[in-house]
Amino acid sequence: MLAAIKFDNVLFLDIETVPQYAALNDVPEPFKKLWDKKSSYFRKENETAADVYQRAGIYAEFGKIICISTGMLGFRNKIPCFRIVSFAGDREEQILTDFTSLLQRVSQAREVLLCAHNGKEFDFPYIARRILVHGLELPDLLDTTGKKPWEIRHLDTMELWKFGDHKHYTSLELLAALFNIPSPKTDIDGSMIADVYYKDHDLPRIVEYCQRDVITIAQIIKRYQREPLLLPEMIEIVHP
Repeated sequence: MLAAIKFDNVLFLDIETVPQYAALNDVPEPFKKLWDKKSSYFRKENETAADVYQRAGIYAEFGKIICISTGMLGFRNKIPCFRIVSFAGDREEQILTDFTSLLQRVSQAREVLLCAHNGKEFDFPYIARRILVHGLELPDLLDTTGKKPWEIRHLDTMELWKFGDHKHYTSLELLAALFNIPSPKTDIDGSMIADVYYKDHDLPRIVEYCQRDVITIAQIIKRYQREPLLLPEMIEIVHP
């Protein structure tokens, strides 16, 4: 399987999500009650629904996407380069519209695979659910309905590392350390995203963090395939 992956057909991606509102008090009914019910399954005895509201960002029903970063191998003057394109902002519908347009363009040019870390459990279904919430057309690459497993063009660096061990979880940061790849967690980590967004209002910092994750995911596939890593001079940030 690893040898069969054609690197230049892979669109690597990562998403950053936050709760739809800064605090539970801002959440309209009935979602406030629904969050209370949802969070009751994982709250500790001394915690309230408001105490754990920051975790709402990981659920597509209560969260929203504020950044999607993508990376794909291309060429600049016939020289290979890894192009990073990010879609970010406060308007989730626009982010998703721009992202699905990108998927359509690259799908017309080549037979694309989507790759993310824990993408099958998080990134891919989260994007698909939010697309439906906004009434947008679901791209074929994200539509798994009725497809056989081998027809779904998704790669997951964490699933590949499991080798069938379904109980095993390995973070992107740990895999990067294991394979001697620069850590993507040099500034912030996922637990800080909501505060950086709502309190610091620093979206560019979140975008940079998301882009580092995309680069790391691509480097892990390179390590899996025993190929040389992408060099820093090969990486190009493209503004959509």
